[in-house]
Amino acid sequence: MAVPKKKTSKSKKNMRRSHDAITAPGISVCPQCQEPKLPHRVCPHCGTYKGKEIISSDEV
Repeated sequence: MAVPKKKTSKSKKNMRRSHDAITAPGISVCPQCQEPKLPHRVCPHCGTYKGKEIISSDEV
């Protein structure tokens, strides 16, 4: 069984975890309705993607 020879210092532990922070997702604006939406996804407000209606407006 592997056991560490020395204690890992707080500095070394925190340096290893420096890339673990959660980042907020990027928000883009829908060109049709100007509402915020996630990039590369259908707009949840108007149902369009790349200028084409994917989800009909009565379903949204």
